[in-house]
Amino acid sequence: MRILLVEDDPELGDGLTVGLRQAGFAVDWLRDGNSADQALQSESFDLVVLDLGLPRLSGMDVLSRARSRGLTVPILILTARDATGDKVSGLDAGADDYLVKPIDLDELSARIRALTRRSAGRAAPLLTHGDLAVDLAAHRVTVAGDEVELSSREYSLLQMLLENAGRVLTRTQLEQSVYGWRDEPDSNALEVHIHHLRKKLGGDLIRTLRGVGYTIPK
Repeated sequence: MRILLVEDDPELGDGLTVGLRQAGFAVDWLRDGNSADQALQSESFDLVVLDLGLPRLSGMDVLSRARSRGLTVPILILTARDATGDKVSGLDAGADDYLVKPIDLDELSARIRALTRRSAGRAAPLLTHGDLAVDLAAHRVTVAGDEVELSSREYSLLQMLLENAGRVLTRTQLEQSVYGWRDEPDSNALEVHIHHLRKKLGGDLIRTLRGVGYTIPK
């Protein structure tokens, strides 16, 4: 899952980036509203964590512009403003959730998972495909009840494929869901992850459409 973090505080931004990456998310961190507005026009993200008090362009303006362009990505406001009026304004402007600083990383991760479930139309934090089950809250993968150990990128790749079961995802789509801007994958890194997933979960799970991409059939 690829997250855009927009936070101008260097200490907080660095801590959130490290923590969210350790939780298995691909994180791109920007420090001003103008850069965030441009990124949202040119890149695809699964969720945005957005501070309000940003330089160059306020978080509210970033939010309003994104929604005026029809962007439906879930946006979670992250701010020190705890007044009810600020919360109401943010939610009415199109935010999907609102978290006041100081932040608990576990709560932020849980809210991110809840928002992405909601945007995908799922009520339960569980993805299943035959005997395969992925518990998104526990970050746990099982096959016929037996736990399978996956690396963080294998897990992210599997989640992306399962959430889009029946659709063919291109190499670019899959790489963007697993790697951020600072992570430059080797030319065959995606193929290596797919190979490991097939070895651990079964060779028939993920299908290759040559020249197109990969899919998990429904």
